[in-house]
Amino acid sequence: MRLSEYLSTGGTGVIATADKDGTINTAIYAAPHVLDDETVAWGMTEGRTYRNLQENPNAAFLHRAPGDGAAGVRITLKLQGIQESGEILDAIRARARKVSGSAAAEMVRYVGFFKVVETRPLM
Repeated sequence: MRLSEYLSTGGTGVIATADKDGTINTAIYAAPHVLDDETVAWGMTEGRTYRNLQENPNAAFLHRAPGDGAAGVRITLKLQGIQESGEILDAIRARARKVSGSAAAEMVRYVGFFKVVETRPLM
């Protein structure tokens, strides 16, 4: 199954990052925008995930598909860059506005682009 198919099912996602000292943070995140099978993008606020990625470009994302069982995917990631404007950020804000409202959409200040290093099934 292609990455975009895994992530288009809805469900719950958790991103994990660590700062330069290795202190780990996890956060609930929506499924990323899949740009191709090797590149995904997320909108980010000024939170801990964003700050950790400034110090350590490595991250992991776990996505559990809805329903019974353990359908989903684990993705190992490496940050390629962060932008403060552009079409992808606009699309992420528009999706956030529909799902969570205008206030939440306005908190999304950045879009992070990640190389997909590895994908593995959830189980």
